[in-house]
Amino acid sequence: MAIIAKTNLNAQPSRGTSPQPARPSAKRANACADGDSEAPVVAPRRGRGALTNASGRFEPQTRIREDDGWDAPEEFPPLRTAVTQERAKTIITRNESPDISFDRSINPYRGCEHGCAYCYARPTHAYLGLSPGLDFETRLFSKTNAAALLERELSTPGYQPKTIAIGTNTDPYQPIERNEKVMRQVLEVLSRANHPVGIVTKSALIARDIDILAPMAEKGLVKVALSVTTLDPVLARKMEPRASSPARRLDAMRRLAAAGVPTAVMVAPIIPSINDAEIEAILDRAQAMGAREAGYVMLRLPLEVRDIFAEWLMSHYPGKLRHVLSLVRSVRDGKIYDSTFGKRMTGSGPYAWMIGRRFEAAAARLGLTKSRVSLRCDLFARPAQHGEQLQLL
Repeated sequence: MAIIAKTNLNAQPSRGTSPQPARPSAKRANACADGDSEAPVVAPRRGRGALTNASGRFEPQTRIREDDGWDAPEEFPPLRTAVTQERAKTIITRNESPDISFDRSINPYRGCEHGCAYCYARPTHAYLGLSPGLDFETRLFSKTNAAALLERELSTPGYQPKTIAIGTNTDPYQPIERNEKVMRQVLEVLSRANHPVGIVTKSALIARDIDILAPMAEKGLVKVALSVTTLDPVLARKMEPRASSPARRLDAMRRLAAAGVPTAVMVAPIIPSINDAEIEAILDRAQAMGAREAGYVMLRLPLEVRDIFAEWLMSHYPGKLRHVLSLVRSVRDGKIYDSTFGKRMTGSGPYAWMIGRRFEAAAARLGLTKSRVSLRCDLFARPAQHGEQLQLL
């Protein structure tokens, strides 16, 4: 195999900071995304979701792998996860999106080891000069000063508390959290300040923090949503290779509910012809485990995710490639992705309408639409700033 560098004429101004490793062919990715079932198949790496490591959109060059006639190894060595300690400058991110229920969030980590092939957060790695492909799930960044930053930002005079969402970009309970414990430290700060928080995860590791979450729940300060994409462990391992198995997620839901933590289930994303048949079954199981609310999100394929997911389809479900992408376009006004507010989460058109009605009917039958848990903001106690107690004395 030989590596050939080509100028990327479509690259946006570079924001990267690190040199680029070798990248596989962009031609193959484009062929897959266009529904070409004759595109060559790349064998998946064990325990990884993306198949390739295509350059991000800000890179001036695209490196491609070409067969030079020499024998290549049948299998590449396993990719190990590398974690970089990052000293963040701020920790609370603000947004003004009209179609989401929160205006602030925290992301303890950059990148996500779960390796979900469909993850809409993958393009954020391009800002680091890294690939949204394999780099996103193997080259991770841990915000080790997150808790200290959060305490400082909450102590700012004039700060007005509203629910902070965690897990809306990358998963705060991905495998590296076992050792890094950044999420647990953030929860400890929020608990001390009586600050409301909403958590989304697909990891059973969240049950580790029931000792913090249960007392917060008693005060009306926390709710948790577990994302359950499928009940099929084989499909889950292909699609979300390092996330907790469906059975373990449901058990975590049961444990949280038993501890009094308001728990919801997210059927997200719904992927046409891959997991859409499981909507009712997932809601049934989640309700039996104690879920009180439910939500769903239609598959989103922004920027580089388009090619990454198409490659995944080509390798795992080649016979469904054209059909899946055709249905994806049918809910996005003929495009692979439409970011229009009000449409990006649920899509539009007959197929999207049918999915919405199925979900609503099943959720209503199970009592998952009766009420929405509102978190309290009136208990907030602003952390003391450094030196403030001495001034009071």
